[in-house]
Amino acid sequence: MVKIAHPKSGYKNFSGKKVPGVTTIIGRFKDSGGLLYWAFEQGKAAERGEIERLYDLRDSAAQAGTLCHSMVEAHIRGEPFPDVKGIPLAITAQAQQGYDNYMTWAKNNKMEVTDQEVALVSERYQYGGCLDCIMVDGERALGDWKTSNAIYQDHLIQLAAYKELWEENYPDKPITGGFHLCRFSKKHGDFAHHYWSELDDAWEQFKLFRKAYELDKKIKKRV
Repeated sequence: MVKIAHPKSGYKNFSGKKVPGVTTIIGRFKDSGGLLYWAFEQGKAAERGEIERLYDLRDSAAQAGTLCHSMVEAHIRGEPFPDVKGIPLAITAQAQQGYDNYMTWAKNNKMEVTDQEVALVSERYQYGGCLDCIMVDGERALGDWKTSNAIYQDHLIQLAAYKELWEENYPDKPITGGFHLCRFSKKHGDFAHHYWSELDDAWEQFKLFRKAYELDKKIKKRV
């Protein structure tokens, strides 16, 4: 199993020049609607006296999903589960249920993770990224884990960009089995599986984002 840590100094091309990461590029043009809605809901919670600060509910709401996510990653890596000391029993129970549901799905579909946390750079398009995993269920597929309450457009764009990274660096090992996204809901840790056989449109959009990212930098220098 390939296991490469996310580069702390950022991604660099063959000549040593820094290149932007997938999430940095997508984030520059990300729809802010979800963030605005969240802030609006936080404002209403403050009016009701449920919170005092903007981020009071953010961390606790994500705890079950984050814990479940960590448990799945620990299992794949063959590492001990995260320490749950101090975490309320209700949250650990929710995380355990999500983990059990993931394990049932993985077993029923005979999923095997062959490569994990693979940091790669595209010399052709000049960007980098760290793939969650490459999975095999008869064919080589790209897998990703998200702690999120929904599936968003940028998730698909990110997966498409990761496919290019993998196939550019491993042309003899193409992704033929599609894309698997395993999602753990923030509040309850519920597990949901999403699959796409192809994401060609998402890849075309990422290429536009990559070009726009460079143009954006040039335009900023003129103001």
